[in-house]
Amino acid sequence: MKLTRAPAKHPPETIIALIDVVFFLLVFFMLIGRMDATAPFEVTPPMAGTGADMPSGGVTVSVSRAGQLALDGATLGRDDIARRVQELLASDPELLVRINAHRATELRHVLPLVTQFEDLGARDVVLVVTPEPSAPVP
Repeated sequence: MKLTRAPAKHPPETIIALIDVVFFLLVFFMLIGRMDATAPFEVTPPMAGTGADMPSGGVTVSVSRAGQLALDGATLGRDDIARRVQELLASDPELLVRINAHRATELRHVLPLVTQFEDLGARDVVLVVTPEPSAPVP
């Protein structure tokens, strides 16, 4: 009599180990990958000059929270300020133009001023900033 053995049962393949590997690969690529767009050329951001003394001379254009403008303390319209700055630049091409904007002023009120002053020929346009207060030393 010939006895046959029952076919050997292979344990079912578990997919749990594969899921762990995929999860680790996902985390790995998320950590090493860049999530932001990179420029096709080198970009070096400017250095802030906080803590340095404000350069003297020049004119100061103040911008309120709502976008109102003043030149050296006198409230003027955008065209009047541009005309006055152009006159000053004609007599002094090295004129420093400071823009002092309220911290809650939207950029749409500030950035066009920078462009306008540069178009008028201002070589230096400085944005006035307030440095973060330093932590008290114990």
